[in-house]
Amino acid sequence: MEKYPVLEVDLKRLRANTKIVTQVCAKSGISVAGIIKGFGGIIEGAFEMAEGGCVQIGSSRIEQLKALKDKGMKTPMLLVRIPMACEIQEVVRYSDMCLVSEKETLVMLDKEAKIQNKKYKAILMYDLGDLREGVFTREELLDLAQFTEYELHNMELEGIGANLSCYGSVAPTTKNLTELSEAAVEIEKKINRKLNIVSGGGTTTLPLLMRGGVPEKINHLRIGEGIANTQDLPLYWDTYIEGLDADTFVLKAQIIEINEKPTHPIGELMVNAFGEHAHYEDRGIRKRAIVALGNQDVGDSSKLVPRDKGIKVLGASSDHTILDIHDSQKSYKLGDIVEFNVLYQAMLFTSLSDFIAKKIIN
Repeated sequence: MEKYPVLEVDLKRLRANTKIVTQVCAKSGISVAGIIKGFGGIIEGAFEMAEGGCVQIGSSRIEQLKALKDKGMKTPMLLVRIPMACEIQEVVRYSDMCLVSEKETLVMLDKEAKIQNKKYKAILMYDLGDLREGVFTREELLDLAQFTEYELHNMELEGIGANLSCYGSVAPTTKNLTELSEAAVEIEKKINRKLNIVSGGGTTTLPLLMRGGVPEKINHLRIGEGIANTQDLPLYWDTYIEGLDADTFVLKAQIIEINEKPTHPIGELMVNAFGEHAHYEDRGIRKRAIVALGNQDVGDSSKLVPRDKGIKVLGASSDHTILDIHDSQKSYKLGDIVEFNVLYQAMLFTSLSDFIAKKIIN
């Protein structure tokens, strides 16, 4: 008997999405690093992104890049979270380049690269206002670039980059990416050569790219969500790229209860299991189902999209997700399977959960 819940990963769809996105970017002179952290670094998926046209494979977890190296992947590896001091040895051994913003981190990487007798590459991060990682002024960036270029002997200045929208919700715009472009030009004058990479963010830069607003100097994007979880593009950013398939990752869960119940809880209300004051709409008595899946598995049940349009997700506790199935055209019974598309957070949580089976579809 098949085990549920299960996350199905369709490799053919993943490769096709990768090809579409990398080709769209290539038309604007932009190469793509395929970011695998959003689907837990599933090895088969990473290989499909490499085959689909990504010039690097990136993750925020060095353990995921190590697993790919151990499997023989030859595509260059990019660590997209600034390295911790405790992992410098592994970073140099199992990746080819990383994002950096601290001089001390560069020094540690340089020393370790010397020990390992290799050259290691750095992409220096410039904070354009999102207030996550990166030096905050142009002067600091110029100083750090010249330090990397002239003072370190086992480090190579591969380029510069910026992160946008992940923490501060700052949108990539022509204005802030022009700031990154101008900084790149200034650095190139200082070091008397071209930078290989000017990395203008990730999936959230795709809408600007589709509108023709990305400055020409930007030649690199770090994309995971926009390949693996394509329904986010029209849902959040009103962006449609022809041919992208939203069914790359499909979550299936089994029904463990079906009943007709009121839609508003009965009794004095308090916070729920997560300390939240939830809102309940009284819609009378309706048919509902519970599936064996909860926020422990998906992070937030609102990030589940039932493929049956007659089903609505009402909410979840740690281990139970409650569904309104009253308007469904299908007559569900105990033990039936409900299928969901997963938005980014749910894809991330389910792919990492030990309690969610993984089924790779070739």
